[in-house]
Amino acid sequence: MIMYYEDFFEQLTNSVKTVDKGKLDKMVNILLALRKRSGRLFIIGSGGGAGNASHAVCDFRKICEIEAYAPYDNVSELTARTNDEGYGSTIKEWLQISKFNEKDCLFVFSVGGGSETVSSNIVNALKLANSIHANIIGIVGNDGNMTKKLADVCINIFTDDYYTPITEGMQCVLWHLLVTHPKLQKNLTKW
Repeated sequence: MIMYYEDFFEQLTNSVKTVDKGKLDKMVNILLALRKRSGRLFIIGSGGGAGNASHAVCDFRKICEIEAYAPYDNVSELTARTNDEGYGSTIKEWLQISKFNEKDCLFVFSVGGGSETVSSNIVNALKLANSIHANIIGIVGNDGNMTKKLADVCINIFTDDYYTPITEGMQCVLWHLLVTHPKLQKNLTKW
């Protein structure tokens, strides 16, 4: 077991070292501009990314005073849309009802980044954001797929193994880094 721990932490440490700080600066600037123009931040993901999105929404609202939402916080709407329209359209339809527009920003948390065969819900939301010229930012796994192709800024989390746990864990680390960034943070954290 000791070898497993050492290997996991070594890969996590290597992932931290490969984060592009210039891309972090670009994300900060996009989020600053978003707040200045009173745009809204829509944070999306599936599975662990959806859970991360819910937590991040709280932090961006409370700490940064950025109006933020996660579509999957409304489980009734999610399941109704999945049942009636299919999984692939769930986020896109939710965004359209929310009057998602060019002043807003889509923030993607995804291990795979979305492709035509996996995470079609994310792909369709990305295509909608791209079509209306809304900002897109993302924190995704190794190659980033569609998020990397369409995002204004996409941070890739590189790892040899443990793709899902390291990518999802790094999403948490990086959004916490963003919400406590001196340029974005408006309210102190309690602890």
